[in-house]
Amino acid sequence: MKFAKKYEKYMKGMDEELPGVGLKRLKKLLKKCRSDLQSHENDGSSAGRCPGHCSVCDGSFFPSLLNEMSAVVGCFNEKAKKLLELHLASGFKKYTMWFTSKGHKSHGALIQQGKDLVTYAIINAVAMRKILKKYDKIHYSKQGQEFKAQAQSLHIEILQSPWLCELMAFYMNLRRSKKNNGAMELFGDCSLVFDDDKPTISCNLFDSMRVDISLTCSICLDTVFDPVALSCGHIYCYLCSCSAASVTIVDGLKSAERKSKCPLCRQAGVFPNAVHLDELNMLLSYSCPEYWEKRIQMERVERVRLAKEHWESQCRAFLGM
Repeated sequence: MKFAKKYEKYMKGMDEELPGVGLKRLKKLLKKCRSDLQSHENDGSSAGRCPGHCSVCDGSFFPSLLNEMSAVVGCFNEKAKKLLELHLASGFKKYTMWFTSKGHKSHGALIQQGKDLVTYAIINAVAMRKILKKYDKIHYSKQGQEFKAQAQSLHIEILQSPWLCELMAFYMNLRRSKKNNGAMELFGDCSLVFDDDKPTISCNLFDSMRVDISLTCSICLDTVFDPVALSCGHIYCYLCSCSAASVTIVDGLKSAERKSKCPLCRQAGVFPNAVHLDELNMLLSYSCPEYWEKRIQMERVERVRLAKEHWESQCRAFLGM
């Protein structure tokens, strides 16, 4: 069975209707573009290339795919966030969330929803990759790959989502937990690997896709502690990211200026919507307990110092000193 049919069957078989990639419609657009290309070639007006002002490419294909990718990533992020909030909730909040949530009355239901979300993310990532590859094949171009890079800069590449990283950590935390009881796996092959004390989450996904996420903070050059993922997808320690954004830990990353840039990719405006990676934080605390305990002590001292400096400066400003 061709992938397009598999994809259509998967999307129709879902329990609820979720946004997806309109593969059939996009393939029809490309088919029309191919016929236009052939007519141009027959006329001798184009050497097998897309016309400079192709209404199909410029006006329909890419804008449509961009909207669909945005909808898919937005849906995935929202659902993954709710799932992980439910898993991490404690005390009265936990019982309230479990009581009010639909279809999550057991630990197994959480695992199943996690698996469904991962499948949804992967199959849509494959669909996007295949349609862009087909675009480049028809047009003898690299515009599809360029569009993929643009999607990454717009933070609508689903494999770049910090919530996918959180789901990986969620799976590994469940695998370690006794509550897992041999439940179905979310990922085919997912593990936390330490190479020269540098941690990486490695995961083999569907259709030869592989995700490797470095967990070394590029600012302090150590394993990320209290990790946050910026909108661009890069992961840092919380204190390091506050330092990079020139904000205090009291004000937090939401107060960062829009012109503040990621230290790695230099994208601006990536700090205010940073995501705290709580599942990843839990995973690392269990995986390297000695290092974690040491960092806790260091961070506690540093946070007290920074908070003290902040409030002293606020007092001086208030008193006009």
